[in-house]
Amino acid sequence: MFDKKDLRIIYLGTPDFAVPGLQLLVKEGYNVVAVITAPDKPAGRGLTLQHSDVKKAALELNIPVLQPEKLKDPDFLKVLASYHANLQIVVAFRMLPEAVWNMPAIGTFNLHGSLLPQYRGAAPINWAIINGEKETGLTTFFLKHEIDTGDMMLQVKEPIEEEDTFEILYNRLKNIGAKLILNTVQLIQMGGYKTIPQDTSVPLKAAPKLFKETCQIDWNRTEEEVYNFVRGLSPYPCAWTILNEKTYKVIQVKKSLSSQDNSKHPIGSVVQEDNKAYVYCRSGKLELIEIQAEGKKRMKVLDYLRGNKI
Repeated sequence: MFDKKDLRIIYLGTPDFAVPGLQLLVKEGYNVVAVITAPDKPAGRGLTLQHSDVKKAALELNIPVLQPEKLKDPDFLKVLASYHANLQIVVAFRMLPEAVWNMPAIGTFNLHGSLLPQYRGAAPINWAIINGEKETGLTTFFLKHEIDTGDMMLQVKEPIEEEDTFEILYNRLKNIGAKLILNTVQLIQMGGYKTIPQDTSVPLKAAPKLFKETCQIDWNRTEEEVYNFVRGLSPYPCAWTILNEKTYKVIQVKKSLSSQDNSKHPIGSVVQEDNKAYVYCRSGKLELIEIQAEGKKRMKVLDYLRGNKI
């Protein structure tokens, strides 16, 4: 069993998803000796250097911040070792070399946005929605060589609601994850905890990184499949399509209640009716609710149709 102050924790993360966990650990009196996050990046018209969300939080909490360009850099590893951390926590950060994750005596655990071993990979929240899952969750596990394969500590389940988008579910899991991180650290502090190997005897679904080409809508799929695809990518990285030779980002769609004969309209065709726009899928049609045309801002389709056609 450890005293809270005897646990010397280094916290690794970059986006806002990792912020609540850091804040909660500090609030509960745990000794976070340093934070590792991505280097500052230029953004905006003036290309001003911007801090990551985790760096902003760490500075507010007066925690030292490390921002290595290369995690294998000997100088960085020397600085990292100087903090004498015995536990590292990774939340939404890049892949770590063994020299980093194997450094602390207790080990390094990661918070992953799925019920492992399902949806290993970079985009677990997106893919769970895209695949029409009714349930997902979060897992804490200790890192080892193969990505997302280490022995698990804790899991928590979370339902995926019919109207959930990536953004909605992400924000919900962000706060649930903070509590799971705290509970995992409490278990480690108490000692005598057990880890559980991941069960790979079942068919596994992957969650690979999303690229622009991955996000193009295939209207040759069913209404349900396209609906899940759009909300699983909304608002980021965002589904997109080409309609009448113009590219549109599709942020929100709605299932149609009518059961029109699809044979009258080619797959992927747009029909405008009463200030509404519908796109036909292999079976059924979807109403476009919010889009972003090339060179324009995000708009409700009702507003867009006042001065434009799709």
